[in-house]
Amino acid sequence: MNFYLRGIAVSCSNFVAFYGVLSLAVCCVWRRILRFTQRYSTERSADLLFVLRIAPFVVATVITLAIAVPSFLLLEPRAIDEKMSGLSIVLGLSGVAVVVGGIWRAAATSVRVSRAIACWSSQADVLESSLIRGSGNSVSMLRVSAFAPPLTASGILRSTLWLSQAAKFALTEQELETALRHEMVHVRRRDNLRRLILHLVAFPGMTQLEIAWHEATEMVADEAAVSSEYQALDLAEAMIKLSQISPNRSTEPTTVLAKRVMRLTTWTRRRQTATKVGWLEYSACVGAATVAMMVVSYGQLLVKMHEATEFLMR
Repeated sequence: MNFYLRGIAVSCSNFVAFYGVLSLAVCCVWRRILRFTQRYSTERSADLLFVLRIAPFVVATVITLAIAVPSFLLLEPRAIDEKMSGLSIVLGLSGVAVVVGGIWRAAATSVRVSRAIACWSSQADVLESSLIRGSGNSVSMLRVSAFAPPLTASGILRSTLWLSQAAKFALTEQELETALRHEMVHVRRRDNLRRLILHLVAFPGMTQLEIAWHEATEMVADEAAVSSEYQALDLAEAMIKLSQISPNRSTEPTTVLAKRVMRLTTWTRRRQTATKVGWLEYSACVGAATVAMMVVSYGQLLVKMHEATEFLMR
């Protein structure tokens, strides 16, 4: 078999093997980690869930590119034409399927959203709002369309807020303002980009973790959108009205909506001052220590990886 073709197969095999093992580990521990982080802010819990979700893909990619590929190129004899085992071929094809499938899902989602926005744009009107004017470059405009969902945000680099005509007439001015602040939190946190990344790294068994992340992001936006009990009640009322006029009632499970409404109706300021933990500093220290260990033992890692690859190929 061609040397480079065998190298691609070996790389894909290593990638899917590490990705599968790490994904299984995350599936087993993410609920326990989430329970531990519930003492901190909802935003930190949501960010941690997202990191846990994409960590297997990122780590598997780094190991493959930084260790598996160099070990094959440097230590594998080019003159020897080895046959690959059935397991290594299956793993290699699985790795290709995971990568290609992720790209396909992300592209299909982008195309589907683009078509939906094109439909919403027909006969759409621009609505003036002080929140939109004061948002800087993050939000381009607020548009009202008969074909749009009750209230949503589209776009990644530059977002547009969409409001249906039914929602425009159903919400009071105060309810609309709080609902817009909720959507602008999603825009500021780049949640649309994160959703696209989740489509790109889709993997079996991660559905419940993704659902938990979606629920956490909605609660983060709820808490960041209000600063008083009156605003919390306005947002709760807006959520109930929007759910009633939504053309697709299954967009958000009733239990999740009820939980969000309950949190808003029992809103207290203490949620805004949750305990802060140096997650960024801690992660930076762990990452620096890991990189330092890899640099010191890089030669040994290449040898061990090549031995494992040889075992996998036979």
